[in-house]
Amino acid sequence: MKKICLGLLRETKFPPEKRVAFTPAQCHTLQASGQYDVWVQPYPNRCFSDAEYRKEGIELREDLSSCDYLFGIKEVQPEAILPGKTYFIFSHTIKKQPHNRRLLQTFIQKGCTLIDYECLRDISGQRILGFGFHAGLVGAYNAIRAYGLRYGIFDLKPAYQCRDYEEMKKYLAAVKLPPVKILITGDGRVAHGVVELLEELNIKKVGETAFLTREFFEPVFCKINYDTYYMHKGGRAFDKAHFREHSEEYVSDFFRFARVSDILITGHYWDARSPVLFTVEEMQNPDFKIKVVADITCDIGGSVPCTIRASEIEKPFYGFNPFTGKETPPFDEMSVTVMAVDNLPCEIPRDASHYFGNELSVKVLPLLLGEDPFRLIEKATIVKEGCLTPAYAYLAEYAHLPEAF
Repeated sequence: MKKICLGLLRETKFPPEKRVAFTPAQCHTLQASGQYDVWVQPYPNRCFSDAEYRKEGIELREDLSSCDYLFGIKEVQPEAILPGKTYFIFSHTIKKQPHNRRLLQTFIQKGCTLIDYECLRDISGQRILGFGFHAGLVGAYNAIRAYGLRYGIFDLKPAYQCRDYEEMKKYLAAVKLPPVKILITGDGRVAHGVVELLEELNIKKVGETAFLTREFFEPVFCKINYDTYYMHKGGRAFDKAHFREHSEEYVSDFFRFARVSDILITGHYWDARSPVLFTVEEMQNPDFKIKVVADITCDIGGSVPCTIRASEIEKPFYGFNPFTGKETPPFDEMSVTVMAVDNLPCEIPRDASHYFGNELSVKVLPLLLGEDPFRLIEKATIVKEGCLTPAYAYLAEYAHLPEAF
């Protein structure tokens, strides 16, 4: 059986991306299996150095044109795209993102095949790959750090200055929170990462009724999903399938949680047809208690009205004054402290890369070797040999094409 040649791309997007599709150890394992050759383009900004790949016996090559599949993380600069090759990346094109129109055009013009990680889904429709879990870990860490800074009770080392999650946990071990109530939204990878971080702090999980009605003498958290904070306008019993199809018929019932929560950490998915969680007017209500919002979802102008912009890893916090609608210094007394970093996994890139590469190795690569009975690769293929696939024909106008092929 002929070996499949995998190429690990140099990241070409700015600011530099540190995460990788495969760690050095994973490349070694793949190569040792006898089923793959793995080549790596030299790149000084990875969280794993070129030397670490060499140490694992992985060949560094500038020219990856002989590879069967090319793997990256972020979008590839159009001028760096190799004609006729198959790419696995996060392309950020399926929502017709204007800044990536030229990228999609170039994949088509150069006769390439584009497979998007975001579109790789199992038979139940759940995404196979993603960095959401590590976004949750870092988002929760930043929320705790923001609370400590706002009230002057502790100063955690920034996550991006830690080598990895193990070092983050060492700093967390020294944190002593007062009896705050922490609310988490969502039920996916992000929310699970948040829960793991809070459990690392030995924070107790409580149910919705206890969270809403009881006072505690220790910090606690509660995790809720959209079936808890949305209700039908006509009093219809909540039905998830109906909500997904007709979310405009629902209103938010979130304010009852805002009355009792000190910290909000968001990990929910939000559709523009859905109601916002709360409004600026509700934030002006004296009963609105939330003072720290770690908005991992980071939908600007979306479900969380105090998220007015994305923040940066080095400057993760800003303030939002609901009475003026303006940004303020992050810990202004009249404002809510907002954390809205939109690339949180980049703060612990080694851990995030290890998790991602393992999922890629176990759940995706075998589909390239043998049968793919559920056509998962096909369904995630946006462009095949220079032509839009039928499932993505809606991108034809976006890509300035007369039709999809």
